[in-house]
Amino acid sequence: MRGEQIAAVRERLTTSAGPVTAERIAEAVRAEGLALGTGTTAQLVRTLRNQLVGLGPLQQFVDLPGVTDVVLDGQGRIWTDGEEGLVETGARVGSEDHARALARRLVSVAGGRLDEGHPCADGRIGNCRIHAVIPPIAVEGTMISVRVARRSTAGLGELARHWTGAAQWVAALQSLVTRRRNYLVSGATGSGKTSLLAAMLGEVSRGERLVVVEDTTELTPQHPHVLHLQSREGNVEGAGRVDMGQLVRETLRMRPDRLIVGECRGAELRDFLTAMNTGHAGAGGTVHANSPQAVPARLIAMGALAGLAPETVAVQAAAALDAVVHVERRGGRRMPVALSALGYQDGRLTLVPALRTCGGDVVRGPAWQDLSQ
Repeated sequence: MRGEQIAAVRERLTTSAGPVTAERIAEAVRAEGLALGTGTTAQLVRTLRNQLVGLGPLQQFVDLPGVTDVVLDGQGRIWTDGEEGLVETGARVGSEDHARALARRLVSVAGGRLDEGHPCADGRIGNCRIHAVIPPIAVEGTMISVRVARRSTAGLGELARHWTGAAQWVAALQSLVTRRRNYLVSGATGSGKTSLLAAMLGEVSRGERLVVVEDTTELTPQHPHVLHLQSREGNVEGAGRVDMGQLVRETLRMRPDRLIVGECRGAELRDFLTAMNTGHAGAGGTVHANSPQAVPARLIAMGALAGLAPETVAVQAAAALDAVVHVERRGGRRMPVALSALGYQDGRLTLVPALRTCGGDVVRGPAWQDLSQ
């Protein structure tokens, strides 16, 4: 199908009311005088839908099971990330013009703007988080990154099938939840933080009310009473923005039994710590960190964004948080590898090991007794 025919189909669909469905695409194609054979109808409609309202040539890889990220590099090559790590698919986007047109369309669908005045933009389409950069900021060429929000509903038992020392880890994590400890799940990108947090929330008593705050809705625990609040970016002028900190404050008026922040990454840390220090036990969240020892520095950096001094963050975090669960990807398996208790000593935030995976063994540390009691 030629470009002008696709443009005519797009014009016909966008000038009429209603969602762009497979049926409407088929009708628009026929209205343009294009014959659809029985053997090619589904494939043609699917291709057109991807080009018109989907993610274009990236869509087929987003739909693959286990894929967490799809990226387009500056040379037009498409890569995927998942259980096997970063893999080149062999597929390509035809030219820089095609790549830039795709990036602009995706950002536009997400409600953003991508041009020479705004060469970097991000947004959300369905269950995908989109980020795009165009030249001259992107030196090699237009780059697109798609993060796929896989709605994991796996329980702790299912996740633990591939863990080292599964029985000990499941018991320790269940204890954090049932004893209403406040905790953070830390780890690098793609290490399984969100999946583990969702599984832990599935252990919460069915009589409790969970209120979840996220920038993009990903947490879908197996629990009958979960409420989601999602942040919103402002328009081109910056109006209408609702940030994570405001949403955390809103949750305090919603009678939460458990307050969950999907990912702490900025000034919302101040409101999260304040909530936990005012009687909201059993709270949880995730934080990016390459090791458990890096968590205090990450918390202090986020506190600085909220105007808090390092010692203030240390005192608040030590009083609010009981534990940090660190997860890693080892040999293609995502698993918890360290459980630490937070403390305050000599004006600094400290982490004391309670449980850690060493090779094929799980070893208890000096903080185990405090966390397990």
